[in-house]
Amino acid sequence: MKKLLVANRSEIALRVIRTAKEMGIETVAVYSEPDRRAPYVDQAAEAYYLPGDTYNETYLNQDAILDIARRSGADAIHPGYGFLSESADFAAHVLERGLTWVGPRPQVLEDLGDKISARRVAHVAQVPPVPGISEPVDDVHTLVEFGASYGYPVMMKRTDGGGGRGITVVKDEDGLRSFYSAHDSLQGSDLGKYFIEKFVAHARHVETQCGRDSLGNFTVYSTRDCSVQRRNQKLIEEAPAPFLSDKVQARLMTYSRRLFDSVGYEGLGTCEFMVTPTSDVYFLEVNPRLQVEHTVSEEVCGIDLVREQLNIADGKELTRAGEPRGHSFELRITSEDPQKNLTPGSGTIEHLHFPSGPGIRIDFGVAEGNTVSPKFDSMMGKIIITARTREEAIPRVLRALDEFEITGITTPCELYRDIFHNPDFTAENGSFAVTTRWLEKNYLSQSAASARAGMPQSLVQMQSPQEIIGSVAPQSFIMEINGKRVRLNVPTDFVGLLTQGRLRSQRRPAQPLRGNGLSTAHADSGTQASSDSHGQISAPMQAVVTRVNVATNQKVSKGDLLVVLESMKMENYVYAPLSGRVAEIMVGPSDSVDAGDPLVTISQDGSGEASAGTEDAGSTAADSAGSTSGADGAGRGADNDGAVDRDRKEGDK
Repeated sequence: MKKLLVANRSEIALRVIRTAKEMGIETVAVYSEPDRRAPYVDQAAEAYYLPGDTYNETYLNQDAILDIARRSGADAIHPGYGFLSESADFAAHVLERGLTWVGPRPQVLEDLGDKISARRVAHVAQVPPVPGISEPVDDVHTLVEFGASYGYPVMMKRTDGGGGRGITVVKDEDGLRSFYSAHDSLQGSDLGKYFIEKFVAHARHVETQCGRDSLGNFTVYSTRDCSVQRRNQKLIEEAPAPFLSDKVQARLMTYSRRLFDSVGYEGLGTCEFMVTPTSDVYFLEVNPRLQVEHTVSEEVCGIDLVREQLNIADGKELTRAGEPRGHSFELRITSEDPQKNLTPGSGTIEHLHFPSGPGIRIDFGVAEGNTVSPKFDSMMGKIIITARTREEAIPRVLRALDEFEITGITTPCELYRDIFHNPDFTAENGSFAVTTRWLEKNYLSQSAASARAGMPQSLVQMQSPQEIIGSVAPQSFIMEINGKRVRLNVPTDFVGLLTQGRLRSQRRPAQPLRGNGLSTAHADSGTQASSDSHGQISAPMQAVVTRVNVATNQKVSKGDLLVVLESMKMENYVYAPLSGRVAEIMVGPSDSVDAGDPLVTISQDGSGEASAGTEDAGSTAADSAGSTSGADGAGRGADNDGAVDRDRKEGDK
């Protein structure tokens, strides 16, 4: 391996590039417009521009990436995590071109990437999965019988889901029948992509970071606990997984080896399990790639896992891990607001200062002055804190949070402070009480602001000036009072009031988590949408359509669910802002939409023709969404010079 193309972005791209540099391997980066000035682009020996605004046009564009590999002379491709990392099709195309694929073979990706086939692998390997039916179910009676036998809640899981996506928790039989009805009749009968599992309510999420080379050597670099999560997405991880009995640890090691050996796995991967209070261990899935939380495993095993990946891909023997040394935590620093149920946001990083000192590691993909786009994952980077013991690591985490400074973007850091003071998490009372639903139960939907963040825009009233002041990120000032240094945090709009003599009386409503259809309130006037007109409901954000919940000519009431969108691994719900009849449906499952794209047209008189006046009303959603991402688009067009960045054109010669 002499020249490595990193088919990814942000902190994982930078992570791979750094290790490749140390190994004397040249690197090639790819970037979209929002990432033009990202640190990983500067660190790579060559960088190539990916034109387009969507996932499919950029980091999921297989043809474009393979063409860049050809033009740059790369002889290997590292997919990072997410995007194309689990695509058996892409891996096959890489190998067909004579390139080295840094990851498991395509057949292994097929065996483990589909959750149903992964359950079959587990059965063959004698590894017990969570109770469920390892086949798609197209009979409602079978679903109902399963719920009656195992009890509720249950989970309907998409076979092609990953990273917590495509999971619907069903609480009772009525909910199960409704799920069946929606996906059988209105979704193009996509039930074949779902299977059913028992929902294990009180369990920990425990992983093993594993490696296996072409010689059959296997090792577990460390265990990890990833139970602090929301919407099946992790926020805090630690290694090794604490408070596990010797029996459970032995079972985790045995099960992991069986899974890797059964498919002839070559490379690094993660086996994920549920561990119950009664020490039952259930298999969840294998992630056949490097994961975000690999850093805590690196810290406690002392092995560079990216180097391991590259060596195994080159046919070399892996490094066997010894006993863990110390304890490590990883904090994911995302552009999410804990006061609004961790709703993702965007903006420009105005100030950024990292913690330092003993036991602090920083893996960040952004820098001061960079714009965080709503188009991609909300994670900006990670802070990894390591100490000799878990008890010593916890106060070090709190010290790191005190030193960390970031403005212009909302982050969960205040939430992390609360968690690392919570005795359920710290286990000061001798009991570790954290399960996979602990964070959502104890911290989310705890305030009026967070509750409202989950409502459709059509049902949200305009904010008052007082609410606006309270919701705007503050500016920080340092002053001295009687010789004592004091930091004063002042809301930005209040600063404007003091310096400009006026307060912005109105502003567009913030983009909500759910819905943003035909708004009943205009940002400039507060007038109501016409009650006798037709309405075109538009997408509030760039997203993928996962479900259309209505049919043409169907009658709907105000507040009925119309369309489900997925953006940044979160489901976003678009509700009917008025009662009427569905005149037209412009999208279907798996369609990609941009902010402002039409989704559904609702007619109140049944004619099915939308009037111009209502189109104006419907565009409010797009306007609102546009205001959220406006910072990202501000710098576009000034430096778009085609396929290769000007100062790196040598790579294309």
